[in-house]
Amino acid sequence: MQSALRTLLEFFRPQILSIAFPSQSLINKGSQSTPKRRQLPRQPGVTIDVASPLPGDQFDRCHSGGHHGGILMLLLWIVVLVVGIAWLAHRRTAPLPALGVVAVYLLAMGIFSHAPGWLLTVFWLLWLAVFVPVMLPDLRRKHFTAPMFSWFQKVLPPMSQTERDAIDAGTVWWDGELFSGRPDWDKLLAYPKVQLTEEEQAFIDGPTEELCAMVSDWEIGQAMDLPPEAWAHMKAHGFFALIIPKEFGGKGFSAYAHSQVAMKLATRSGDLASTVMVPNSLGPAELLLHYGTDEQRNHYLPRLARGEDIPCFALTGPLAGSDAGAMTDTGIICKGQWQGEEVIGLRLTWEKRYITLGPVATLLGLAFKAHDPEHLLGEKEDLGISLALIPTDTPGVEIGRRHLPLGAAFMNGPNSGKDVFVPLSYLIGGQPMLGKGWMMLMNCLSVGRSISLPAVGTGAAKYTSLVTGQYAKVREQFNVPISAFEGIQEALARIGGNAWLMDSARMLTANAVDLGEKPSVLSAILKYHLTERGRECIGHAMDVHGGKGIIMGPNNYLGRNWQGAPIFITVEGANILSRNLMIFGQGHFLEYERMAANRALAEDH
Repeated sequence: MQSALRTLLEFFRPQILSIAFPSQSLINKGSQSTPKRRQLPRQPGVTIDVASPLPGDQFDRCHSGGHHGGILMLLLWIVVLVVGIAWLAHRRTAPLPALGVVAVYLLAMGIFSHAPGWLLTVFWLLWLAVFVPVMLPDLRRKHFTAPMFSWFQKVLPPMSQTERDAIDAGTVWWDGELFSGRPDWDKLLAYPKVQLTEEEQAFIDGPTEELCAMVSDWEIGQAMDLPPEAWAHMKAHGFFALIIPKEFGGKGFSAYAHSQVAMKLATRSGDLASTVMVPNSLGPAELLLHYGTDEQRNHYLPRLARGEDIPCFALTGPLAGSDAGAMTDTGIICKGQWQGEEVIGLRLTWEKRYITLGPVATLLGLAFKAHDPEHLLGEKEDLGISLALIPTDTPGVEIGRRHLPLGAAFMNGPNSGKDVFVPLSYLIGGQPMLGKGWMMLMNCLSVGRSISLPAVGTGAAKYTSLVTGQYAKVREQFNVPISAFEGIQEALARIGGNAWLMDSARMLTANAVDLGEKPSVLSAILKYHLTERGRECIGHAMDVHGGKGIIMGPNNYLGRNWQGAPIFITVEGANILSRNLMIFGQGHFLEYERMAANRALAEDH
């Protein structure tokens, strides 16, 4: 191999030298720099004198071919150098061995390639620019690290406790491997495979199938509500208690089973899936399980499991959408009368909107900013975001009006309250959790967002894959099924490919939750990509169906899915926010270890 390479290099040596020393018109061992000249026959008064060619008239061919071949060989040396450096960086080779490898390559390049001297000089200067700081750490720290660290401290904006809680929320699972650049695939494959228990499978085959048979998506849209028998069935069979442990009367299902139920319901009706998934996602039950007092859990969880209480959670307001920390809803620490006694409590004033299940809720989870202007609880005045549970029949609570989100029929609406007094015992977790609401929300949202919306998006993809494939087989144009057309096949391939990918990602993340993780960044990745791909699948399905997908009616099985697709893009963190702030921002800070360490070091100084 080495002798072949040497022979190849020697063959191109004259051409490379012609590039390195272009002032010479001819490079040929044993030849003179000025070729012989010969006289051609001429007419009277005309003299033609040309340089004598090389034997066989090969000079022009050799010179032209050598010029282009020399350029290609020089480019090859440079490309190998760049690729080699990139490979060393990817392998995270230690600095000194990496510099040694590059130095040997540059020496070989100087000996064999006959690269121009100025080019080799540039390469060696770049090599020294890296070598000197590596070999002289004191010099590096003084002239490189310290100035860069000072600059980083200046450009790093101050971080509030709320922002810190949001970034640090959740846990890092295998998704941290992706941010490392060198994921350990064996580690991923070693995780146990998700599977349903017999009880969970029986629930899907029984009550879930029965619920799907009770509803028609078109009829739900016409009535703008689920049928009464569906509401009764959901309460009787614990559809609002999938995550509540059995000790409180709930199902105690795994995250994977919860995801399977939500996905199946989504294939029947998006309104039905939304109604079931919200109480089992970010809401009073989830918050009570993690942060509630024993008294709160014992009182509320059995009522939620039996369907006696319908929960909702009020976070979004007119001025606080994606930036939930901008809420203007307040809770003032004060004294007031409660059940005939004077107690320290909260005087709440709020205005919320876009709250799913709000119009029919009997138990309201409320996020607000707590203040203690009279210092009844301590020296601190601004206590931060806090969470409370308020029965909706409490005097001063205004609730019941509806929004109509793109014509969807699931219950959604505003609520408000002015100077509503409640005792401190209404705080989720009691007084010790006062001011810790944002941390509570971020940790619980990581779990719910890993399950509900990914399941709905996957359900939409699977449903469109089924009905669009069937329609393409039976619909004929030009005397052939449209499934025979390559354009239709492309759309079907995109739907099927996305459905398979989405289902795999959904199961993987549900497995992470079942293993005890709170994958905040992974849940944002899933929420963003699976809702976007779900919308893409519905779009391709609409393209294939043409007019059948546009004309609304009881036989249009796609139109309402198309109408509702933007809803899931928006809720639980709008997708633009999820992509830019959570995946890229929180992902780099939380999951890339060196970035997180640099941030912590800068904040400490």
